[in-house]
Amino acid sequence: MHDHRFQRRAVLGVAIASPILGVLHGCASPLPVSLTARSTPAAQSLLNESANAHGIAAFKALHDLSVSHEGSWRALIDKLQPVLIDPGFRRRSEDRLLPREGVIAQASSGPAGRKFVVRRPSSHAFGEVRVWFNGEEARDAERRAAAALVADAYRLILLGPLLLAQRDLVLEVGDSERVNGVPCDVLRIQLVPGLGHANFDQAAFFIDRQERLARRLRFSLEGLESTKGTVHEVDMFEHMALHGMRLPTRFAEMRVHPTLIPVRDWRLVGLDVNRGFTAADLAGPELAGAARQPAAALARGAASLK
Repeated sequence: MHDHRFQRRAVLGVAIASPILGVLHGCASPLPVSLTARSTPAAQSLLNESANAHGIAAFKALHDLSVSHEGSWRALIDKLQPVLIDPGFRRRSEDRLLPREGVIAQASSGPAGRKFVVRRPSSHAFGEVRVWFNGEEARDAERRAAAALVADAYRLILLGPLLLAQRDLVLEVGDSERVNGVPCDVLRIQLVPGLGHANFDQAAFFIDRQERLARRLRFSLEGLESTKGTVHEVDMFEHMALHGMRLPTRFAEMRVHPTLIPVRDWRLVGLDVNRGFTAADLAGPELAGAARQPAAALARGAASLK
């Protein structure tokens, strides 16, 4: 059952005629990032503090990471962003990551069948992405671009500061804000290249002042023609101590620009590390070798953090 924080976001989403939509609709993007040439020392310090709080030392020592997640899509969003959302194939997913090699594979499923995506670096500026639907590879640019954007976004949502701390980025500290009642410092980020096939994206992590954990991510989606100018926001809950890291395990996503619409609620249901699989096991069109077995189920309880 969703807690009150998820219910709050659901109420916002169904209030289609509320004044808040009048404020957001047609307004400027809620992601102003100064085009400075370099990071500020305060921003770099904030990122480092958050990366340490999330367990950067343990993350750097990982060979591989296996996660599984499942969730439900909200009404309307599939009509507005059908290629990106792809609800027929994205209800549950088994994701496999090779952090040092920058490779992620996503084996998802839904009422329409199976989808497999592999995303890896290449000589191309945007890297490589391959996509299969029920074993048949998709060659069109739109579905490949959507798959690349989703893979990059999910990796950023899960790993947050752990991922960013290993990139050379322009960072700055914005005004403080509260996320579900928790005071947070806002870390603004220029992502170059951006998510998926975007030259540039803007993002903001909301880092809580007490534990330095990432509580919210706000980001643009410039990597797909149908989502240009769109901004999404993901709230992250129930951080757990897992293999030396502290990772969020429940998520609530909203589209916050140009209109406020709920997107998806989902949760991590499995995670394990260091199976020893290789990039060849993630090449598609299915997970193979040591990557094939589902991620180990999470044991919720004492390790869960607010």
